[in-house]
Amino acid sequence: MALEFTEAIRSGANSSSLTPGFFILNGVPGLEAAHIWISLPFCLMYIIALVGNVGLIYLISHEEALHQPMYYFLALLASTDVTLCTTTVPNMLCIFWFNLKEIDFNACLVQMFFVHMLTGMESGVLMLMALDRYVAICYPLRYTTILTNPVITKAGLATFLRSVILIIPFTFLTKRLPYCQGHLIPHTYCDHMSVAEASCGNVKINAIYGLLAAILIGGFDMFCISVSYTMILRTVVSLSSVDARHKAFGTYTSHLDAIVITYVPALFSIFTHHFGRKSIPHHVHILIANVYLICPPTLNPIVCGIKTKQICDGVIKLFLQRERCHRYKTESIINIKNK
Repeated sequence: MALEFTEAIRSGANSSSLTPGFFILNGVPGLEAAHIWISLPFCLMYIIALVGNVGLIYLISHEEALHQPMYYFLALLASTDVTLCTTTVPNMLCIFWFNLKEIDFNACLVQMFFVHMLTGMESGVLMLMALDRYVAICYPLRYTTILTNPVITKAGLATFLRSVILIIPFTFLTKRLPYCQGHLIPHTYCDHMSVAEASCGNVKINAIYGLLAAILIGGFDMFCISVSYTMILRTVVSLSSVDARHKAFGTYTSHLDAIVITYVPALFSIFTHHFGRKSIPHHVHILIANVYLICPPTLNPIVCGIKTKQICDGVIKLFLQRERCHRYKTESIINIKNK
């Protein structure tokens, strides 16, 4: 009897609530032998995402020419992206490299909340960036008076609160479930439905609310983005000057690329999860889910840096200033030694 009681405590299961003390994240099921090789591109992408997004935030905060609404939203996107990939990738690399698969139940719920909340936040920021381009191209003379700093702050805060309010029920819906059929989760991070499906309870409410939250966040944002770009396209096409048309197109193509980079992997992951579960192997679902989280943070700074002239100019200016500073210090040291 005492032995059974000790085993129950060790397994993390509470006999009354059936709430586990921990979960086991199994990584990519079926590809355990290839975990090291799978980790290499993800590690490289994570390093690029960290350097690119932190560098972009630093550049926007220190370069006065970039203190404009468009770049404030870009800095918000970079902050969201770097936090999102940091929520999942280090833990995934620990699973792949050190076989550290155990995660505390509450820590799993926290990770699940941040993954989905930041994903919703990322979608919301892209919607705000589309509205920013709409105002800039359709109402250029009123751009600075409409998108003031207080308006930008309120819009960012509203987007954050929307994600928090809609995603926080995930944790309560998941915590209420009984977990009596083991603690194994065939995933690299705590995804809402992956955790829910590890239980022995009815997950229908979780599935319905998850779909509702996706529609309220992603559906609403995609609708706003579509309307904004339809209006932008109508305005651009109506411009008489070819140069003005080309300049207007150039101001929002980088943002359009960011939308494609974010939404295409997300939609592909959602559709394969809901409609291709029998035809597509489970390890493909897991890999797609990881690519969907790491791909946008990796590519967004690169695309924005290449296609946005002001950012390119800011990067060049920053490196030139450092080079001049280094040269001045070197010359000063040489002069002191000569004296």
